[in-house]
Amino acid sequence: MTETWIEAALLSDVPQDDVIAVAVQGQEIALYGVDGDVYATDNICTHGHARLCEGFLEGHEIECPLHQGRFDIRNGAAKCAPLTENIRTYPVRIDGDKVYLDLG
Repeated sequence: MTETWIEAALLSDVPQDDVIAVAVQGQEIALYGVDGDVYATDNICTHGHARLCEGFLEGHEIECPLHQGRFDIRNGAAKCAPLTENIRTYPVRIDGDKVYLDLG
């Protein structure tokens, strides 16, 4: 599969130890800054359809603001009830101050 990198944000706009939402090609994506790295997932919870950018980020886990389910932002794994479905993650590439995603 061919990678197609799309500019999503400026690195300086992604706060450390927090999450922001960005729109990339009409898709709502959550970008997380953790330990100097950037991670990307869908921004909508697979269970309650809440916006994860409004949740609580602790380490590499984001807690959904609606029902407190948690996802691992590194691989999308649903970590606890009531979640039963993983969330989609996206490869991230940093080039200078630009954050690129592969939505493929």
